[in-house]
Amino acid sequence: MTDDISSFSSETFDAIEKRRAVKHFDEKHQFTDKEIERLVSLAILSPTSFNIQNWRFLVVKDLKLREKIRQVAWNQAQVTDSSLLLVICADLKAWEKEPDRYWKNASKEVQDFLVPAIGNFYQGNEQLQRDEALRSVGIAAQTLMLAAKSAGYDSCPMIGFDSQKVAELISLPKDYIIGMMLAVGKAKSPANPRGGQLGLDQVVFTDTF
Repeated sequence: MTDDISSFSSETFDAIEKRRAVKHFDEKHQFTDKEIERLVSLAILSPTSFNIQNWRFLVVKDLKLREKIRQVAWNQAQVTDSSLLLVICADLKAWEKEPDRYWKNASKEVQDFLVPAIGNFYQGNEQLQRDEALRSVGIAAQTLMLAAKSAGYDSCPMIGFDSQKVAELISLPKDYIIGMMLAVGKAKSPANPRGGQLGLDQVVFTDTF
């Protein structure tokens, strides 16, 4: 057996290499509720700081609502044509909402240490709360995209929309923030070739810059 990572054969590696943002989906293909639940069940295994699980996933099923969202999303077809449209949000105040539930299965020693630490870390630091929300959304979105690709589907992460208008359309709670939208489904046509990938020598550094 070798420990050389280059020799590994992995579906995860394949999904990472083949995942692309697809704009054109087969509008006739639909996901079952069970398939949607499976994808989201994988997404909530994504890591969050202090295990606060601050992501919130809004599944947009109503076709009229999708049309309205499309109107404030530069008329992008994937909003209405994808099998699944998710508005991935985060609760900025998840850290202070019954924080003991995040460690309910841990030992008392761990609970006594970590639960108070959550408040000490986030209390009074709104920038950190926002940063944490966006970190969590990004990690969860990547989990969803790789899970979808592994299952033979494609996806498109989206920030091209009017966040305030989408928030109004979905009745976003006041403590929540929209991180991105994610369209998932069967690609109607392949993604364009990668526009230009930077080399490792341009993005990877050792010890200092």
